[in-house]
Amino acid sequence: MDRRKRIGLVAHDAKKADLLDWVTANRDRLAVHDLWATGTTGAVIAERTGLPVHRLKSGPLGGDQQMGALIADGALDALVFFSDPMSAMPHDVDVKALVRLSTVYNIVLACNRTTADFVIASPLFDAAYAPVETDYTGYLGRALPSRPE
Repeated sequence: MDRRKRIGLVAHDAKKADLLDWVTANRDRLAVHDLWATGTTGAVIAERTGLPVHRLKSGPLGGDQQMGALIADGALDALVFFSDPMSAMPHDVDVKALVRLSTVYNIVLACNRTTADFVIASPLFDAAYAPVETDYTGYLGRALPSRPE
């Protein structure tokens, strides 16, 4: 199993500097992994750290959905999403969807610096790891309500 992780990086405007600081502090650890980021966040990280970053659209312009699609397609192993709990977000439903998809598909989710520090310091971070897949066959096979005739 490949040890290379596919990591999504997202930050609200008020948290972009914090995420950039975290990525810079962990540059060498992150350099051997595939990084994906929403628009501005990806541009700032690539420009300031020199790391290659696959850039998606800006979050409110569809980048959050693109990140969610990567999760749903099994193309991400972890999501580092520094969210700003003090600001109203016009695309808050998109943000909630990313958190939900990370839970549904059982991928690592770090929503703040402390959690991200614990994740990257884990011996599992650079190890081959296959998360347990959740079995949704019961949900998918459920009986749908009948329509009135």
